[in-house]
Parts: sequence; structure tokens; C-alpha cells
Amino acid sequence: MAEIVAVCTSPQKGQRKQNVGESMLIKNQGLEGDAHAGFAHRQVSLLAEESIAKMTAKGLDVGPGDFAENLTTTGIDLVNLPIGTRLQAGLETVLRVTQIGKECHDRCAIYEQAGDCVMPREGIFTEVLLGGRIKVGDKLEIKHSYRFGVITASDKGACGEREDLSGPAVTGILLPWGDVIDYVIIADNRAALAKVMREMIGREVDAIFTTGGTGLSPRDVTPEATLDVIDRLVPGIPEAIRRETAAVTARAMLSRGIAGISGATLIVNLPGSPKAVTECLAVLTPILNHTLETLTGRSGECAR
Repeated sequence: MAEIVAVCTSPQKGQRKQNVGESMLIKNQGLEGDAHAGFAHRQVSLLAEESIAKMTAKGLDVGPGDFAENLTTTGIDLVNLPIGTRLQAGLETVLRVTQIGKECHDRCAIYEQAGDCVMPREGIFTEVLLGGRIKVGDKLEIKHSYRFGVITASDKGACGEREDLSGPAVTGILLPWGDVIDYVIIADNRAALAKVMREMIGREVDAIFTTGGTGLSPRDVTPEATLDVIDRLVPGIPEAIRRETAAVTARAMLSRGIAGISGATLIVNLPGSPKAVTECLAVLTPILNHTLETLTGRSGECAR
């Protein structure tokens, strides 16, 4: 299995980096304390130890960090990873590959000494989707990416009288696990909601997250539309969400949101406010990967 053999930072750009052994990956930024953090889509650079070995074979005394990479790896073919690949680093962090190699406009000291430099060809760049602590020895694995659909149920949103903030909030939270390939704002209509869900299922999304229409108003019909579509209920998800979010607001007990399965697609009802969406997904995301692996058949038996 692949792993990280060095975690490297430098206080200024253009310098060789030093292996600090451990650091924090900051979402949408990069490695804490590194000069390249926050550099658009090239937030964290990776280079394989196997690539560095090609330069030592030419007689250069080089090692991790000497090519200005942030993470030195072993056991993974970095340069052949497709753009968009998600990488799980350690227990907490998730990176997404944004660029393979780079064009060097100025010849670095390595190139001047050896007449070659491996970083422009075999280094890769990533962005931080989920931050956390990272250290030497952490495992690095390719993380499966899922396809999501998001439906906002809102009369005012559907007619342009209110900006939808909850749907984009769901999209941002889900990024470490996959991409939202279908996003719809629709009025609170049971038949129309069910129709959109079925269309998304037909496009083979792995999960659909609805936001809005879960309360007590006569127009709140998202749970009923979901019942029209699903084959089986997953009662534990809304039970856990209501239990945990009730500690934040007693109004959580008024949510009628449900969760269920249609074929191999999970459907979860979320409330209509961005704050409530964030709180509810915080309950679900720790087990989201296992949930989708099991549902889609991408994992083995869960018994230990």
C-alpha cells in the first residue's frame, strides 16, 4: 500500500523544502506554514520517492523536499492518476488531483546540476477537499468518487424570489466524497419532486440529497414524494439526525425528513436552511463512505 514518506514545507517560494514530519492540511489552502499554500488549484504538490531515485541514479545527492514537493510518496503511480482523482491521506484528509506536471519557465539548481529535473514531468498537484493532520507513515489510497444529485424544494426558489443557499451548501460539503452531477430547484409539488428523483436515479447517481419541504406546512411534501420513489426505508439516518441536532434546537423534532433506498441510490431528506443542512450532514458524513460502499457493492462484508 502507498504511503507518505515525507511532509515538506518552506517559508518562501523557490526554496527546497524541509521534511517537518507532520503538519496540518488546511481545506482550500494547503500545508500549514508552507509558502505555496493557497496557490489556486496547486495547493499541495506530490512527488514519488521512485521519481527522486531516478535523479540519484544520475549522481545527484537529493532527497525528499529537494524538488519543492510538499508530500513525498512511495508505492503509488502518481503521474498516471487521472485529473479529479481523490486521494485519502491518513485518517482525515482528502486531496483531489488538479494537475499533472508543470512547465518550468526558469531552470532550477537541480536542472543546472544534472541537465534534467523530474518534477515538471512526474510531480502532481492537488487541492485540499478535507483538512486534518498529516504525518510521515500515513497511508495514501485512491478514494472512490461518487455521483450525487441535489434537489432544493422551494416555491420561492423555483420562481426566482429567493436565492438557494442550501443546495450549494450540500454540494460543498459533499466534495470530499464525490461530485454533484445534477442540481435542481423545484416547487413544493409531490408529483414533480418524485419525477425529478426518478430522473436522477435513471442517471445512476449514487445518492440524492433533498433540502426543504420537511416541516409541518401543508406545502411540505418532500417526505411523501420520497416515499413514492423508494423501495426500502433507512430509518436510522433520520433518527440519528434528529437526535443529534435536537441538542442544537428543539425544533429538530418537527422535521419529518426520511431516508431510503431506490435500487442502488440512497435518498436523504434534509431541512431547508443552510445552517440546518450543515448540522445534519455533520451527523451523516462520518459514515457516508461506508454507507455508499455497502449500497453500491464496492465493499465486502462488514463483519469483523
